[in-house]
Amino acid sequence: MKPLRLRSRSPEETQLLGSHLGELAQQGDIFLLIGELGTGKTCLVQGIGKGLGIKEYPFSPSFVIIREYRGTLSLYHIDFYRLTHIAEINDLGLEEYLYGHGVCVVEWAEKGTSALPEENLVISLNYVPDSETERSIYLEPKGERYLELMEKLKSRLNQEKSWNWL
Repeated sequence: MKPLRLRSRSPEETQLLGSHLGELAQQGDIFLLIGELGTGKTCLVQGIGKGLGIKEYPFSPSFVIIREYRGTLSLYHIDFYRLTHIAEINDLGLEEYLYGHGVCVVEWAEKGTSALPEENLVISLNYVPDSETERSIYLEPKGERYLELMEKLKSRLNQEKSWNWL
């Protein structure tokens, strides 16, 4: 399956996409977020948290690297932003999160792809030129589980009929 390509017109729409992902998520899912500062990675995580029934408001874990939230499934929100060497990532002991009982969402995942499982969902968020609020979002499934997830997500988004596909 080709990556899903769509455009979010606002932070609220990015959160709605995340909410759908959270509702469809299963134990052991791994979402890898890639994008520049301010493209909406944490905004997407907030939506995922909502979809998982999390009452707390997830915010960027940049200074503590990992935050854990409890909902229908646990959300392990991991941020590699402050890490500069793959050895630092390898030393984090991420196995208990990556293969645990919740859903892992990793911001700045491009800094540690070699330390992460090969099967995952890569979500790239990018600025749209000449717009302060719009973002292009590419969702690339890697593995059978994520192909299934993308089919379900695409079906859901098509039912809403408000998404701008690229």
